[in-house]
Amino acid sequence: MKGRTVQTVLRWPGMTSEYAWLPPHAELTVTRPHQVGVSFSRHRAQEYESGGRAVRADIAAGAVFVTGAEAITWGGVAGTTEALEIYPDPELAGRGEVEPALGVRDAVVFGIAVLLKQAHLHGALTDIEASTLAHRLVAHLARSYAGAPRADRPPAGGLDRRTVERVAEYVDADLSATIALDRMAAVAALSPFHFARAFKATTGLAPHRFVTARRLEAAKSALLTSDASVVRVAHEVGFSNVSHFRRLFRREFGVGPGELRA
Repeated sequence: MKGRTVQTVLRWPGMTSEYAWLPPHAELTVTRPHQVGVSFSRHRAQEYESGGRAVRADIAAGAVFVTGAEAITWGGVAGTTEALEIYPDPELAGRGEVEPALGVRDAVVFGIAVLLKQAHLHGALTDIEASTLAHRLVAHLARSYAGAPRADRPPAGGLDRRTVERVAEYVDADLSATIALDRMAAVAALSPFHFARAFKATTGLAPHRFVTARRLEAAKSALLTSDASVVRVAHEVGFSNVSHFRRLFRREFGVGPGELRA
C-alpha cells in the first residue's frame, strides 16, 4: 500500500469529504478554499504557500488545516501522504468567513475526520450520522475560527475547545503509558461518567476510541518513517498485545502493519 495511490470522494448531507493516500511525489498539489482537513501523515520541512506567504515547517500527524478564502499550494512531498479534506456545503456553513489556521492541533476536527476516513475505507456511516457530523463541524468552525474565537463557549452537553485540547495533549504526551478514563476525566475536571458523555458529544469519538485512533496514527507514522519492528512500534504506542495491535491496525487502515511497508 505504501506506493499505491488512493483517492475517493464521498458526498454527504451537508458536506463533501475527499480522502487521499499518495506516494511521494514532486508535483504541486492544491487544497481548495473553504475546507477543513487533517494530515494523518507526518512530514518534515514541508513547503507550502497560502495567501501569498511561503511556509516551510514540520507537520505533525493529525495536524489540522482550515482554509478560508485562500487555497493552499503544496510543494513536492518526500514521504507518503494520507489526508482527508472536508468541504461543508455553503448552505449549511452560511456566509460567515473563517480565519485560516494551518497545522494546528484540533481534537474535534480530528475526531470527525477519523469517522469520515473510516467511511471512505469501510463504508460504515449512515446519512443521518454524516449529517450530524456536518452540523457538529460547522458549529465548531463558527465557535473556534470565525473571526473572534469563542472557544470558551462549549456546545450544548459538550466540552469547550480548551478542555478538549488539554485532554488531547495529555493523551499525546505519552502514548506508551497506561491511559485510564478517570485520569482523562481529571484533566477535564469532570467525573468519568460526565466526561465520557461530553467528550463524545464534542468530538464524535468515545474517549477510548480517541486514544486508540491517536495510538494507531502514531504507529502508522513510525512504520512509514523508521525501520523499527512491528513489535517495537506496537509497544512504543501502548499495545502490549501485538496480535491485538495487528487486528486493530488492519481494521483501521485496511492493511496489516507489515503490508503497509510492502
